Amino acid sequence: MSSTGGQNLVVSQQPSSCKRERTQKISCSSQNSEEFSQQEYVEGFLGEGRFGIVTKCRNTKTNEFVAIKVNKKEPKILQQAEKEILILMLLRGLDADRCNIVQWNNFFIDGDRICLNFELLDQSLWQYMRDRNNQVLPIGAIRPVLFQLANALSHLGSVGIVHADLKPRNIMVVDRYECPIKVKLIDFGFACPASTVIPGDCVGTVGYRAPEVMIGSRYNEAIDMWSLGLVAVELATGFPFYPGRNDYDVLKFIIQTQGQPPDHVLDSGLYTDDYFINDNYNGQGCGEKIQNVFVSLIKQMLALDPNQRITPSEVLHHPFFSPAPLTADYIARIN
Repeated sequence: MSSTGGQNLVVSQQPSSCKRERTQKISCSSQNSEEFSQQEYVEGFLGEGRFGIVTKCRNTKTNEFVAIKVNKKEPKILQQAEKEILILMLLRGLDADRCNIVQWNNFFIDGDRICLNFELLDQSLWQYMRDRNNQVLPIGAIRPVLFQLANALSHLGSVGIVHADLKPRNIMVVDRYECPIKVKLIDFGFACPASTVIPGDCVGTVGYRAPEVMIGSRYNEAIDMWSLGLVAVELATGFPFYPGRNDYDVLKFIIQTQGQPPDHVLDSGLYTDDYFINDNYNGQGCGEKIQNVFVSLIKQMLALDPNQRITPSEVLHHPFFSPAPLTADYIARIN
């Protein structure tokens, strides 16, 4: 697209939601899988999504319970499952417990379906909040959750992986009755090495996508920090921060409340012209200064310029985590 030339922009019209999807073919041979299907007995149903279903299974040999993600037979979903397996293989070098990511056991082929075998966790953070009738979490409870998720992102970054779909439904509570709760990041279906990112790829979920993803600009690990900032707000308020049924609604709200992304982000966006027209709109947003360290942290997570967005390692050293609840003993216990 042509340069905005420093002019202010205003949301123009609603574009189609996702312009480009990954088409890279990845081979997933059953020769590399373990034949778990004959050992797993289905005990119950845990949930479903666009990919398929998740079941609670018992291993008939070890008597241990696991979660089996059964992907649909649709070609695009199978391709995404194959890509997820490659990411999970890259993550096998990490300690899942210390890194706050789900433990992946292996996969097997059931007919035309790819099934992924994971450790069984308690419930999603979304369900955890729903069971509380969306009552806000106290700061003392939010602090360890954010610390653990920043820890997960820090470790993903250490191996060059972008999660690309961080949201409450993709964060699992290990045990809802444990205090403080321990959480783990799941669902690596949209994840990819940062070095392979293609501008314009449709990743993430409406309401949690970073602006650079929505306008088709090149993105990196900073999009996960944006999503984490929105999760933080949701935990503190009980509701998603950005209203809207599509990217157009969300981007319009962002501009009205936070101002517009910087020119270098807009200029590199493949879809910027679909959202914006040149205007004399001043892009002013809510800029009042609030001296609360939690709000300060969220603002840094939600920086419109991805280059200025706080990094996971910086989050882990933010003053928000310096009070007594995060002593060395506490950190050892959650790890």
